[in-house]
Amino acid sequence: MPDNKAVVYQGPGTVEVQGVAYPEFELKDGPGVNPANVGRKVPHGAILKAVATNICGSDQHMVRGRTTAPKGLTLGHEITGEVIETGPDVEFVKVGDLCSVPFNIACGRCRNCKEGKTGVCENVNPDRAGSAYGYVDMGGWVGGQAQYVLVPYADWNLLKFPDKDQAMEKILDLAMLSDIFPTGYHGCVSAGVTTGSTVYIAGAGPVGLAAATSAYLLGAAVVIVGDLNKERLDQARSFGCEAIDVSQGEPKDQIEQLLGAPEVDCGVDAVGFEARGHGAEAEKEHPATVLNSLMEVTRAGGALGIPGLYVTGDPGAADEAAKVGSLSIRLGLGWAKSHAFVTGQCPVMRYNRKLMMAILHDRVQIAKAVNATPIPLDQAPQGYQEFDKGAARKYVLDPHGMLAKAG
Repeated sequence: MPDNKAVVYQGPGTVEVQGVAYPEFELKDGPGVNPANVGRKVPHGAILKAVATNICGSDQHMVRGRTTAPKGLTLGHEITGEVIETGPDVEFVKVGDLCSVPFNIACGRCRNCKEGKTGVCENVNPDRAGSAYGYVDMGGWVGGQAQYVLVPYADWNLLKFPDKDQAMEKILDLAMLSDIFPTGYHGCVSAGVTTGSTVYIAGAGPVGLAAATSAYLLGAAVVIVGDLNKERLDQARSFGCEAIDVSQGEPKDQIEQLLGAPEVDCGVDAVGFEARGHGAEAEKEHPATVLNSLMEVTRAGGALGIPGLYVTGDPGAADEAAKVGSLSIRLGLGWAKSHAFVTGQCPVMRYNRKLMMAILHDRVQIAKAVNATPIPLDQAPQGYQEFDKGAARKYVLDPHGMLAKAG
């Protein structure tokens, strides 16, 4: 068995690259593994050599100490890799296949999976519906910011790229299929973005930028992105978005200056529970700010797509209610405006093949939009630090130097 290095959470503010166990076709005990999952056999799994594995804003929530993630958790749920071994029950996936791994772990057998709700699979996490690699309270499946990773239910979960050489030429774009591109797209589809829509996207991090890219792909007429970070707003402007600095005032006022009216057709929350206030309150955390402002600026009869992460346990929350995910949301306003709300994990498999085709046929340049930046696996701690400071980049870890060769 080859060595296996991975990015491991060491407590608030710290990650380290360490040697970890090479994957086996059985879920072993370890940090974050649900006791009911220990010893679970995975004959339906495949072991992948990670070609690209991204740092996600959701990982950053854990690293900041804003979840109940245990020390020693191997991080990473955005994985693209080459199959190097398959379990005895794998029929269609073959050694050598280059694949995208949806961040949702799904069985393909339960009611939710059969209905296309792969973000809330009922059979992979004993605690509740839904699971992901390397994530707190998600069943304990080992993370993929590593050289090698196990993917269960491989025939169901893996999206094979049809031409390996072509895929390596577009590998930074295709690396976004595991999470942020489908997640941003799902936010826009949930919000009803279509031809001619005006769209407000809260947050210019990678998911917000992916949502903005998706809005244009869906035919939006105007895409407005709000954030506090100048560099990230400049990145949004680089591919045609209008950008507003919410530290300068309420979004509705700036939207009115752009559109002549203080409302948009569609709203997307790409921020989540670590939201900050607007205007004079921009330095303070107000976890319900984004949701409330989206209800304010989205027209009556419109919809809100909410791919931004909200949690049931936040030990670093500003108040006691928020520590258990209870926020002061103006539901009455949303009700009065007949808003529709769509929350939860993106069901990646609903979109990833379609978005793969858009990439392969040059309909979209998602890596450029999110400023995808490859770095060696050993530089992951530095990547986390820079991302936490607001770098307008999507860091893509390169565990085997394959991205450097592709570039």
